Amino acid sequence: MLCDIAHRRISVRSVATLTVALLLPLVSLAGTATAAPTQTASQTPSQTPTAAAPSTLAATPPMGWNSWNRFGCHIDENLIRQTADNLVSTGMRDAGYTYVNIDDCWMAPARDAAGKLQADPTRFPGGIKALADYVHGRGLKLGIYSSAGTATCQGLPASLDHEQADAQSFADWGVDYLKYDNCNNLGRPAQPRYQAMSDALRATGRPIVLSLCEWGENKPWEWGKQVGGNLWRTTGDIWDAWGRMTDILDQQVGLEKFSGPGAWNDPDMLEVGNGGMTDSEYRAHFALWSLLNAPLIAGNDLASMDYATKRILLNRDVIAVDQDWGGVQGHRIARTGNIEVWAKSMSDGSAAVALFNRGDTTALASTDAHALGLPATRDYAVRDLWTHEDAETSGAVRASVPAHSASVFRVWPNKGHGQTPLSTFSLQVPEFTEVGKPFTITGQLYDDGSTPLRGGQAQLQAPDGWVVDGGPVVTVPRVAAGQNWSHTWTLRPSAAAFAANSGNDVSVSASASFRTITGQQARQLDTKIVAVTLPPRGDVLLGDQPWISATNGWGPVKRNSSNGELDPGTGHTISIAGVKHEKGLGTHAFSSVRFYLGGTCTQFHAEVGVDDEAGPQGSVDFHVLGDGTELAGTGVVKSGQAATVLDAPTTGVRVLELRVNDGGNGNRDDHADWADVSVHC
Repeated sequence: MLCDIAHRRISVRSVATLTVALLLPLVSLAGTATAAPTQTASQTPSQTPTAAAPSTLAATPPMGWNSWNRFGCHIDENLIRQTADNLVSTGMRDAGYTYVNIDDCWMAPARDAAGKLQADPTRFPGGIKALADYVHGRGLKLGIYSSAGTATCQGLPASLDHEQADAQSFADWGVDYLKYDNCNNLGRPAQPRYQAMSDALRATGRPIVLSLCEWGENKPWEWGKQVGGNLWRTTGDIWDAWGRMTDILDQQVGLEKFSGPGAWNDPDMLEVGNGGMTDSEYRAHFALWSLLNAPLIAGNDLASMDYATKRILLNRDVIAVDQDWGGVQGHRIARTGNIEVWAKSMSDGSAAVALFNRGDTTALASTDAHALGLPATRDYAVRDLWTHEDAETSGAVRASVPAHSASVFRVWPNKGHGQTPLSTFSLQVPEFTEVGKPFTITGQLYDDGSTPLRGGQAQLQAPDGWVVDGGPVVTVPRVAAGQNWSHTWTLRPSAAAFAANSGNDVSVSASASFRTITGQQARQLDTKIVAVTLPPRGDVLLGDQPWISATNGWGPVKRNSSNGELDPGTGHTISIAGVKHEKGLGTHAFSSVRFYLGGTCTQFHAEVGVDDEAGPQGSVDFHVLGDGTELAGTGVVKSGQAATVLDAPTTGVRVLELRVNDGGNGNRDDHADWADVSVHC
């Protein structure tokens, strides 16, 4: 079935119009006095406890686990018991993950003779009460699911007009949290439907967190607290893809004023560890959700969690940012190209900041204490929340941020004296190299502290067969406080190296070492990738050609198949208005695929349209760009329309980009095909 059904229950929401970067600094809140981070980088900063939050349900954003993202309907009571055990054994419970939430598909197909909900007798034979007792016995809380409609999103009995009976059942069973969805709502107004369940829960006398899963359709941030919600979804469902995560992030801009203790914006659950994104992307996902004061509801298989996933989900420095209420939810304060700065005031007078890189290559990112709303002072203590290293800065916060990742820091005024100066080593590397042409890589070393860097050395590690003019090792002179050093290496790949690496990604790394007032330091950068490629020759089908980069709204871009269905790793033969095409690219709005032509091609051709596997709401527009200039495009193309032929001259074009945008009604069903896409070279 279609991607919208694979996403479970709703249409994919349209990508929000990107807002102009907020230029005002965060308001600096008067907090309790804080001790400085200790003088050794391996220790946690000493802090005064944060101010007490109001005594209410969800005084801090709820943390826990939910069954849907990983298991869908494949759940039973053994899985829930095992998950409760794993939350304890992995240390997640002690890190704050206390809710074990059962999503859709727990209930029997029909109510009992008394009209009450009942658990599926095959998969939950012991019933929900026994399961709650088991979970409570491990120091955890149980969450459950229903919908403010006549049926759940999977067609099982739901709670519309049964609110009192169902709320009493939840209370009698010992439920602590209700995720209340929006499927099959008969078109009735949202607020009264959610108010009815809120009133019914309160009438039971049992404290039950109410999560309004209304999908953001009726701006629940404006009324969710009023009807008694403790958190409310701000968007449609998340899924395990970089494009969807960033889509949801964009829709959080401007919502920060609606969030606070007992009433939180909810950008949906975590996908960390489910396999659809890289570890760097998951770090960005987790860090940004924490800056947003989002509920941290894990959705992975805890029984098979790898080391990298544990390091993310159990990072207490980042969790502390999420759980601290400094008076304002974190928000975006700057955006330049692919770099964004997100920041949050903390209740102890510090600030948390994420330097977020949306781009496909490692990039240098920075901000400063003034932009973070911190007072002017002699020095600042800064902690890297991923490495847990402490340093001192005179005000700048800078990092070399890997592609699709976020570096996260916490900054305290007047607490950095005597510590290692904050230093950053960065590389500027071209996105790709052209055959027969030398290219340059520039290394830069920044000292943002108040004491110098001395006795330095930098070294470039190039692949075999790549000649480095002047040699790969250079001496770094003394770098004064507040200054930086740079050196440019010229590389000349041999013909044999080009032949061996054409069309592949080649790693280039560099290192720098130097002395500080606290001892020897070293910085290593291995993340930069150079795409080495030869221009195409003859008549080339781009479905068979390596690309420079590809981003996609759902799953990966597919070669010679459609975008696919339930499994984002598979697809079908491309089909537009009943016409089959064996070759092409299957994408999903919003998408971009870039190819290196090297100025050797003269003509582009494709037949484009919405794939037949998509539903009736598919609506996209196609754009062909050469070196950033539009060469051809369509108007809005909808499901069922015959393919549109796109032809465009490409003489002199070095980089060809194929871009698909949503047609204006959200990107549900936006399976966009570039059929028979080719260039003549």
